[in-house]
Amino acid sequence: MTNDTFSLGGRNLESRLFIGTGKYGADSMIPAIAEASGAEVITVALRRVDFGNPKGNVMAHIPKRMQLLPNTSGARNADEAVRIARLARAAGCGDWIKIEVISDSRHLLPDGYETARATEILAKEGFVVLPYMNPDLYVARSLVSAGAAAVMPLGAPIGTNRGLATREMIGILIEEIDLPVIVDAGIGKPSQACDAMEMGAAACLVNTAIASADDPVLMAKAFGKAVAAGRAAYLAGLGRVLEKGAAASSPEDGKLTGFLE
Repeated sequence: MTNDTFSLGGRNLESRLFIGTGKYGADSMIPAIAEASGAEVITVALRRVDFGNPKGNVMAHIPKRMQLLPNTSGARNADEAVRIARLARAAGCGDWIKIEVISDSRHLLPDGYETARATEILAKEGFVVLPYMNPDLYVARSLVSAGAAAVMPLGAPIGTNRGLATREMIGILIEEIDLPVIVDAGIGKPSQACDAMEMGAAACLVNTAIASADDPVLMAKAFGKAVAAGRAAYLAGLGRVLEKGAAASSPEDGKLTGFLE
């Protein structure tokens, strides 16, 4: 594993953990969390960005080294998502954009049709589009056709820490979709992020599990290590699973004879 750089949107990334900026006790925690996690990509809702208020602006706490991934949180349809993305670019947030189109206020599930429509518009405008989606194969194929740079299926409903409830569906996307699969939403434990990476996910985005921990900085460090471990295991090739019986870990030949006599 000498050269395992993750290339996305024209940038080479050493870390495959993406982090967020929401739910922390204070925005001032963000630099320490970013440092402990090793993450190089951070997402922020544009509605939280206030360039007119330097002291109350979350952007003031995001390390300059990090790739900013503005998201369209709050958008209820494609038109609103496109407008937010354009505002983010005009505000100097760059060309990367995470599309979130959610009109379901109870379960906060993304709208696949509107997400694909926004992705197509923005990809044609030169954005690096990372759409948040349900792990649906047909939606994923539409996003590929629309010009997405990656797909970001949810592991469980956002903010729940329930883990990889959609594990089987994510596995299908990893197998069938010729784009990086970045697992987003629902991951609650480092072991679950490790599991996603062992499956072949390209990266994981984690926010709530870190922000809601008793020690967010230590948890960020744990997630960074878990993602790296899962990726290493995937590259190494997991050992076969025996469905029945058992297999000795020591070879049968060369046994000491008479040892127990």
